[in-house]
Amino acid sequence: MQFLTQLPDIPSLLATIDDWIWGPPLLLLLTGTGLFFTVRLGFIQLRRLPFALKQIFKPADASTQGDVSGFAALCTALSATIGTGNIIGVATAIALGGPGALFWMWLAAFLGMATKYAECLLAVKYRETDHKGNMLGGPMMYLSKGAGQPLLAKLFALFGLGVACFGIGTFPQVNAISSAATHLFNIPTVAVAGILTVLVALVTIGGVKSISAVAAKIVPVMAVFYVVACLWVLGANIEQLPHAVALVFESAFTGMAATGGFAGAGMMLAIQAGIARGVFSNESGLGSAPIAAAAAKTDSCVEQGLVSMTGTFIDTLVICTMTGLTLILTQSWSGELAGASMTSHAFAVGMESSIGPMLVNIGLLFFAFTTILGWHYYGERCVAYLFGKRAIYLYKLIFIGLIASGSFIHLNTIWILADIVNGLMAIPNLIGLLLLRHVVINETRAYFNQEAASPARAEHTTCSQVH
Repeated sequence: MQFLTQLPDIPSLLATIDDWIWGPPLLLLLTGTGLFFTVRLGFIQLRRLPFALKQIFKPADASTQGDVSGFAALCTALSATIGTGNIIGVATAIALGGPGALFWMWLAAFLGMATKYAECLLAVKYRETDHKGNMLGGPMMYLSKGAGQPLLAKLFALFGLGVACFGIGTFPQVNAISSAATHLFNIPTVAVAGILTVLVALVTIGGVKSISAVAAKIVPVMAVFYVVACLWVLGANIEQLPHAVALVFESAFTGMAATGGFAGAGMMLAIQAGIARGVFSNESGLGSAPIAAAAAKTDSCVEQGLVSMTGTFIDTLVICTMTGLTLILTQSWSGELAGASMTSHAFAVGMESSIGPMLVNIGLLFFAFTTILGWHYYGERCVAYLFGKRAIYLYKLIFIGLIASGSFIHLNTIWILADIVNGLMAIPNLIGLLLLRHVVINETRAYFNQEAASPARAEHTTCSQVH
């Protein structure tokens, strides 16, 4: 019995590890990498955003290499990013760091757009085909083939598999779906777990084409649906909107946190909460989106990098901003509520109707489901790199088993564990981006120099593939 009393408190131990991983070194590495590419690429996320948005709907050339269209690849990536982070993650960040956490989410997203561009450019440049002709790419490939760092590539794949199985890909999403289904339809948790397990199994058996087809249908509709609901609340409180925005900037540097009232935690907590939850939501720098980008039908690594860059813009600078301002305008952030309950309360107050919480929970259901699908694919590609094709079948069984059990795990432990594996995954990827910085810069300059010389020819500029 004395031995048992000496065992470490697991939640406290995980919290300590989380604080260490997401301390100043990783925050500086994330923001520093984004700042470096922002400056060296001439603020590409500002100057080239209109061009990037046009590229989203550019039809894929049937003769180009790839598994799915650029738009489908973006939707697959967005399916993994637009999820609980946009609804629960924003609420968690503001509860911890106050309204100022939203400012740091904006900053992380702005710099993260340049990071996302760089990592997805490299994913297309260094991708290769597997034995079935499917694309295999992402940080595993550009770390090993481009940077000559096979150990970092294996570490990334190992941490990526951890995120898929124990982080963003499973437990936070399953827990959110279980809570939403119980709230909306009063379905028992066991029944939700069973239904969700069957649905995930049916979609994921079809591989990336099946996943991207579902994502391309659900993600755009649900994103528009959720943004319209947010605009309803913002429009109803339009006179208070300037004050809410001013509060975001003011508290970003004063440390106004809900958990400690108006004399709450300091500025560092706002920074940490904003950046960590921002990265959880848009995944810039994690190296996940490049795995989806590598499957795109395109000959231009620059164009796919631009298309992928818009994912961070849509995820954080649009959807997370809508959620954050809704929480601030309705004063929901300053109470005792947390997570989805805080966001549901904000919509109930903002719309003055029970429709608000219903819309939040419907959004959670679909966003979380598509996130599971996207991360299943990411985990599959990591398994293929680490263990080969035969291990994929075992991975699918384990993943489906984790989905079945995710509804019964404590929420606080879920978020801490997800934060830890996210941070571990980002480290080798960011090191690889910095090692390959000259490749990103040179490919970008070559593309836009040719566009300036001959716009018609630039559309056919190909990325110099590495074999």
